[in-house]
Amino acid sequence: MDSPGTPSRTSGSGRSSVIDSLRGCTLSGVRIPREELKKKITFPEYIRLAMREAIQAKDVDAAAVVQFYEAAHAEGAEPAEPPEFPLVVFINSKSGGRHGPELKARLQELMGEEQVFELSAVKPHEFVQYGLSCLEKFATLGDNCAKETRQKLRIVVAGGDGTVGWVLGCLGELNKQDRLPVPPTGIIPLGTGNDLSRSFGWGGSFPFNWKSAIKRTLDKVTTGPIVHLDSWHLLISMPAGEELDIPHSLKATEETPLDQELEVEGELPEKVSCYQGVFYNYFSIGMDAQVAYGFHNLRNEKPYLAQGPISNKLIYSGYSCKQGWFFTPCSSDPGLRSLKNILRIYAKKVNSSDWEQVHVPSRSVVALNLPSYGSGRNPWGNLKPDYLEKRGFVEAQADDGLLEVFGFKQGWHASMVMVELISAKHITQASAIRFELRGGEWTEAYMQMDGEPWKQPMNKEFSTFVEIKRVPHHSLMVKGE
Repeated sequence: MDSPGTPSRTSGSGRSSVIDSLRGCTLSGVRIPREELKKKITFPEYIRLAMREAIQAKDVDAAAVVQFYEAAHAEGAEPAEPPEFPLVVFINSKSGGRHGPELKARLQELMGEEQVFELSAVKPHEFVQYGLSCLEKFATLGDNCAKETRQKLRIVVAGGDGTVGWVLGCLGELNKQDRLPVPPTGIIPLGTGNDLSRSFGWGGSFPFNWKSAIKRTLDKVTTGPIVHLDSWHLLISMPAGEELDIPHSLKATEETPLDQELEVEGELPEKVSCYQGVFYNYFSIGMDAQVAYGFHNLRNEKPYLAQGPISNKLIYSGYSCKQGWFFTPCSSDPGLRSLKNILRIYAKKVNSSDWEQVHVPSRSVVALNLPSYGSGRNPWGNLKPDYLEKRGFVEAQADDGLLEVFGFKQGWHASMVMVELISAKHITQASAIRFELRGGEWTEAYMQMDGEPWKQPMNKEFSTFVEIKRVPHHSLMVKGE
């Protein structure tokens, strides 16, 4: 056993989908009057329609937007009253199995239809750039209803962790633009793992009795306490010329220097390619990312096999066994050997501003931000105070400015961790991390970030670097429990 800690089993993690669903049934027994809820969360009509026109035209000064404003403020027009708890919902209706389209229709019944945004039609950055800007423009013109709606606004994301992260990333741009306040976010879990949802008390699965539960969820978002979430900026710097099939969470960027406080050993290539992104839950390198990559490709090639969370988990489990997790010691394939062959890890540890090299003991290394990983497990564990003190660790929190870095040594070890019999192999806690990868017999490594995997090419002559640092501003979440 790796530590004298016991993996935690809090309400936000470690629950099965069935238990979560049954739990949702009980909680939703409190009756919430539909019309009362609708009145509390629905924008005045002229604001809804103006925001819709601004987004569709991609112009806050569009003629239709101006007309809605002028009509609402014409002489003799009665001043509009702002909603008590204004909400906007982003929904990925492809999630949630067959319930996705039904859920969208139900949400539109419970508030203004224009406040429910299907992500295939309206992207979160379009809402931020045009929808919120429309509200802000009306406010600067002296519209107190629009001003109060903007100030009180809260967001609901109906989707999986990837969808939640996408919305949070776009809302985070408001900090850079000094467009405050940033609306806090609640979650309706429609994904497979739903670890963000679990971590903030929204449950691990979509409840069986969702038609009644949805009213309770919206009501809880309106008044739930606001808590903070760290987010982490990831930079990949690799020799130019290699092709990288990047996931949605990464974007190509101009050449960006690495942290100058940590010198790079050896020569650097003349030209590099850089990619960057943000994650909220975890980043990992190794066999777990390879399994995720295989599953991701299988699901894309044969979508009929993955029609919901349960079937996804069954396929994922089967794919894990197929990939050699349990037979690595007998394998001569260098692609299944320890990460020590290709990886160095440097970290800024707790209460330290200096970079230190740390040991790589594992076949998979995970940098974790939340207490929930892999559909509600807590692989870091609930560590005892004397162990924390001995290792120089602190109690893990989602807003402490630290990542918990752990490893899986072999397939059997990962399996025992994931059924929460033991903790993972603790490596370090860090406020910044640099991974340095150099090829040899290996020509590629597997990585994933918040469930989005990719195949990372490696060069024999020059290193590839992955550098992770905390984003200066917290994301704001609404706590469900």
